[in-house]
Amino acid sequence: MPLSSLQKRIITSLLLVAALATALIMGGNVLTGGLAVFCTIALHEFYAMFWQDRSHLASRIVGMAAGAGIILTSAAVSPVWMLLILLGAFWLFNFRFLFSFSAKPDQAAYHDSLVLFAGLVYLPVTMQFMTSMSSWEILFVLLAASSSDTAAFYAGTFFGKKKIWPQISPKKSWAGSMGGFAGCILCCTLYGHFFGHAPVLYWIGLAAMLNIASQMGDFFESALKRKLQIKDSGKILPGHGGVLDRIDSLVLALPVYILARQIHSFF
Repeated sequence: MPLSSLQKRIITSLLLVAALATALIMGGNVLTGGLAVFCTIALHEFYAMFWQDRSHLASRIVGMAAGAGIILTSAAVSPVWMLLILLGAFWLFNFRFLFSFSAKPDQAAYHDSLVLFAGLVYLPVTMQFMTSMSSWEILFVLLAASSSDTAAFYAGTFFGKKKIWPQISPKKSWAGSMGGFAGCILCCTLYGHFFGHAPVLYWIGLAAMLNIASQMGDFFESALKRKLQIKDSGKILPGHGGVLDRIDSLVLALPVYILARQIHSFF
């Protein structure tokens, strides 16, 4: 008997939670390696959104290799190597445009090089922050993103009428947005209260910032998919779409959390 979409979604979610728990418990190279694999798949999906055939294959492979290198070097060696890989990829993509322009000026497009480089900043440069975070911090940011998405989904399903940004995401409603905001603040404040050391108001403010970041990250990917006329970034996760569809909220919430942490430690 074939599984329903909801059953596939639940099974996939449980497997993802199990994989995450294993990576967090084992930590070290297991966490870094898993993050590198996960990020490489997401980067493949990002490039495939722009080039849905097998074009630019060599450049895409170079981009994915650079992405894995950024994750691995940020955890294992000096961050300088991560920056050198990023800078090297930037100039390699620039040289790609240079030589293609020399060979066929009318067909050369710098847009392709920008897409390749943007993918590195969008995903591995952002995700590498996890290698410098404790398991407690990683769980906190994941909780913020997932509670925002889950609460928004159910609030929007039952109460959503007025759309919040129909030209970007026709299904999202004001009720869903407010529900996600409230759910994120509730979950993160409780988590911070029991496992953290800051005042309650700090957790409320941090959760509010992470929720706004999560929603804007989600809206960005939605706009990108609508522009490129794509429903899902991929099909690797049954019932969920692609990896990028699952972390679109996280990729903006992560740097916002790191920024808040730096500001908090400064004062």
